[in-house]
Amino acid sequence: MKCDSNGRYIDPNTPPPPLFERSSDDWGPYGSRLRFETAEFIFREAEMSASKIDKLCYLWGCSSSGGQPPFLDHKELYKTIDATELGDVRWNSFKLKFNGERPADNIPPWMDEPYEYWFRDPLSLVENILSNSEFHGEFDYGPYRDFTTGDSKRRFEHFMSGDWAWSQADAIARDPSTHGATFVPIILGSDKTTVSVATGQNDYWPVYLSVGNIHNNVRRAHRNGVELLAFLAIPKAAKKYTDDPTFRRFKKQLFHVAMSKILGSLKGCMTVPRVMKCPDGHFHRVICGIGPYIADYPEQVLISGIVQNWCGRCTASPDDLDAGGPTRTAQLMRALIEELQASAAWDEWGIDANVVPFTEDFPRADIYQLLAPDILHQLIKGGFKDHLVEWVGKYLELVYGKAGAKERLADIDWRIAAAPPFPGLRRFPDGRGFSQWTGDDSKALMKGHVPTEIVQTFRAFLEFCYIVRQNVITEDTLSDLKTALDRFHQHREIFRDVGVRVDGFSLPRQHSLVHYGALIRLFGAPNGLCTSITESKHITAVKKPWRRSSKHNALGQILRTNQRLTQLAAARADYEARGMLPLETSRTTQGLNDGEDEDERAGIVDERPVLAHSDVKLARCHARGRARSVPALAVELGIPTLSRLIGQFLYEQLHRETVSSPTHPRRLPVFTGPLKVFHSATATFVSPSDPSGIGSMRREMIRAIPTWHRGPARYDTIFVSTDDTANGMLSMEVARVLSFFSFVYTNGYSYPCALIHWFDRIADEPDELTGMWMVKPSFIEDGTKHLSVIHVDSIVRNAHLLPIFGQERVPPYINAHNSLDIYRSFYVNRFADHHAFELAS
Repeated sequence: MKCDSNGRYIDPNTPPPPLFERSSDDWGPYGSRLRFETAEFIFREAEMSASKIDKLCYLWGCSSSGGQPPFLDHKELYKTIDATELGDVRWNSFKLKFNGERPADNIPPWMDEPYEYWFRDPLSLVENILSNSEFHGEFDYGPYRDFTTGDSKRRFEHFMSGDWAWSQADAIARDPSTHGATFVPIILGSDKTTVSVATGQNDYWPVYLSVGNIHNNVRRAHRNGVELLAFLAIPKAAKKYTDDPTFRRFKKQLFHVAMSKILGSLKGCMTVPRVMKCPDGHFHRVICGIGPYIADYPEQVLISGIVQNWCGRCTASPDDLDAGGPTRTAQLMRALIEELQASAAWDEWGIDANVVPFTEDFPRADIYQLLAPDILHQLIKGGFKDHLVEWVGKYLELVYGKAGAKERLADIDWRIAAAPPFPGLRRFPDGRGFSQWTGDDSKALMKGHVPTEIVQTFRAFLEFCYIVRQNVITEDTLSDLKTALDRFHQHREIFRDVGVRVDGFSLPRQHSLVHYGALIRLFGAPNGLCTSITESKHITAVKKPWRRSSKHNALGQILRTNQRLTQLAAARADYEARGMLPLETSRTTQGLNDGEDEDERAGIVDERPVLAHSDVKLARCHARGRARSVPALAVELGIPTLSRLIGQFLYEQLHRETVSSPTHPRRLPVFTGPLKVFHSATATFVSPSDPSGIGSMRREMIRAIPTWHRGPARYDTIFVSTDDTANGMLSMEVARVLSFFSFVYTNGYSYPCALIHWFDRIADEPDELTGMWMVKPSFIEDGTKHLSVIHVDSIVRNAHLLPIFGQERVPPYINAHNSLDIYRSFYVNRFADHHAFELAS
């Protein structure tokens, strides 16, 4: 409920108070737009070192124009950023050391070592997030339950759509002193990271903070929705002490004491409402609560105080995790610790009685319920790479011996190298090694080398991974998820049968799959709670600041860099909100220059969507040295029927109400004017389940170029929308782009076009074994290619095709550049990314 600055509730229709107290030309310490944007460019975008900043300022001052540089040197620049009040949450520190019983002599050095922790006030960080007007429209002020239209089935999407937030809000509403308050869940995450091995010990342990009210896409895109909260100390000891029970116990206790101290300022706000300004510009009475903790399995063990190889969510025995067990709760664990000997609690329930989770210091917090799902480590790195991929290698060795296994792995590796290029798929011309497989390409490429049951195991597991990553999960999706999990459990038995997993499948990360259904009901779609969020945050919060540091006592420099980045971001958000700066458009949906590199302009788009599904635009500049007329392009491409194809296209564009177009050339429009050829187009589309910007948008390049990076030609394959009344693959066809071009017709309209070679579906349903559709190049009766000219508006995005290799080995002359020309049947790779999975199902 909305209130005034004193916490008194107001009429819901009351407009927000004036947003700004400063004038529209108040640039604060920067003084002008030029000085702010220069500071932002130098410090945030270019990431210049102090010496390079000084050189730039010197050269600017010596320029022929005689203009004074915005800053005299790096000191003035840093001083100006430091004077920015917005986003200014200073770093504080404290030290902890061992205070337990010590031996009479030979005291281990780690007992005397003080461990330093750096942190920022979490309450101030929460206030900064909530006051950010950029989140308006993507911020939930209360929990909600969403239902599908028609059959009224639950939909789980953003965090506040889950049952946990609902139950917390219920508890808050029952207390008269907090009734009507806005519940703000505090999402935490931590993950140790190493910035350099070559230069010595450079491990850091950052902790991040976010709030559950912002939408999942905002949290994944960061955009000031995920804040760096603290750097934890990493206790070290000589090798002879690493297995010392006292040292191991101390490290665990140290973590929980430190976390309780770091989060201490939030405790009062968990029982007494605090008035905070929110993205809608209104004040709200806020009650905070410890929410999910994002961590990989080793940190989940530490955070929850369980024993290694046990499950943090249930009490299943580590010898048979999939047999299940009672749900873990803080109340149950406290009772067991009180009643049992420490050894019994450890052996029979997987509890370390010496560890008191930090959540015990905060109201309504149950750490066993708050362990977040972790798609990255539990599924991708755990279940897929560490388990399935490794098991396939062991299977091949068991059946074919080491030499035979190596030969078959080499062929699979070559198949991977021969897969056609696709945006986001890294190229390894000579193969990438079995251990580097990804789910994008492994399943279909193993056929012929492993039993069908193993292929089915991979299919079921990957389908589980892609379903669980969807942005919106319904009751039907949960049913599909359970079906995929059941099939995975059924088919993985092949590894037990052939002797690879004689001891079974009692593996904590693989066991975690059984809890995903319940976790989705609690916290919404899991893609908003994943260690991929914290790992990607490492880049801007730890790794880049470390690289620009002097490497000597780097932590202090990392702290200052993060402080200044936060202040610059807060200042920009303020200037944009006051209309002093246009919304940042460093990544736009416009087409690319013909020569621009895919890595520079493709990928995440930091804009909010203004399109329903996708938008395709030709490059901004046409290709130089290419044909400028239809006859010339026909000769260049070796397609004598090009004029007739353009005529058919024009007829369809000019007579859209006509069901079919004539085929007689004399009845078709004739275009004789100039045209422009382009080597690429950009497809921008909404893809919330993949890495995307704040508006859930991504952009990728579609290439049709006779020589790519001074090498062979590249002609990409695409999805073409052909039937708006159908869904999935039935609404589209697959084609290969042979050329992009545009022309202006006599009616004054400009037509951006693509010349394409159609592919036919081999069957009316996906392949039963792999779950993927199969296609082949289409030819007409005389044996020539089935070609068409289409408007780029009908293009959906790139399609990734995988050759159907069969049983034969891949010849050495086949590679990624010619496999589309040599093979005659292909899988439509629905596992290329999550958007493709949804499209090609």
